[in-house]
Amino acid sequence: MVRSLYSAASGMMAQQTNVDVIANNLANVNTVGFKSQSTEFKSLLYQDMQALTTSANGEFKPVSAQVGLGSRISSITAHYTQGSPNATDSTTDFYISGDGFFAVQNVDGETYYTRNGNFYFAIGTEGSMLCTSEGYPVLSSDGQPIVITEEYQINEITVDADGNICYPDEAGNAQPIGIQIGLYQFSNPSGLTQVGGSYLTESDASGLPLNEAYDDVGKRSTLKQGYLEASNVNVATEMVNLITAQRAYELCSKAITTSDTMLEQANNLKR
Repeated sequence: MVRSLYSAASGMMAQQTNVDVIANNLANVNTVGFKSQSTEFKSLLYQDMQALTTSANGEFKPVSAQVGLGSRISSITAHYTQGSPNATDSTTDFYISGDGFFAVQNVDGETYYTRNGNFYFAIGTEGSMLCTSEGYPVLSSDGQPIVITEEYQINEITVDADGNICYPDEAGNAQPIGIQIGLYQFSNPSGLTQVGGSYLTESDASGLPLNEAYDDVGKRSTLKQGYLEASNVNVATEMVNLITAQRAYELCSKAITTSDTMLEQANNLKR
């Protein structure tokens, strides 16, 4: 019965983490570029109650007796499915169609990756720099901050599907100015490390970033100007998962109550 207490307690802790993940998904249902997560469970070690051998009478026992010791969280997996495009009124909002990520540079010079294309132009001494709402510079395909010099009018800047920044010529036709917004892919995006604010960093599990402009990738991504990627969280699915997790938590709690009642009855036995 003590074994059942520990097993049920491990289940309650695992389900609590599951509820935490679901709650985070629901809290970010309106976060641009957010990717939903799910918990994966695994069983703990098993205790042998009876070995696979012969009985005292020499009879063969084909099945051993093992009792599980509960469960735990094995991983929390992010699902990088495509979110739907939401139209905006800003020409500096970009939607990625495909598996690519934008690259931005934080204040320490470290490169972050994100699917959130909500960018702005910040006015500086050398021109206007494309950056995030936090002020992080957006990197080009060459790994450099994107700076538009004063010879170009910012309100006339457009971006084509390949990420090339274009400016109209004398005939009014948009022509690339030699700067391309960088897009990067990973062999295992679920292995990226989340640092908050829709930003991610590479890890040993994700692999090295592949520059779509120069590296060989399976399928290149495309950009759509004036759109942002909505979160891929499905509220109905998350609510069902939340109810399931709650019921599993209640069952583990009931198992603890039952074990406690049985222990109480055993302690009250009299000779």
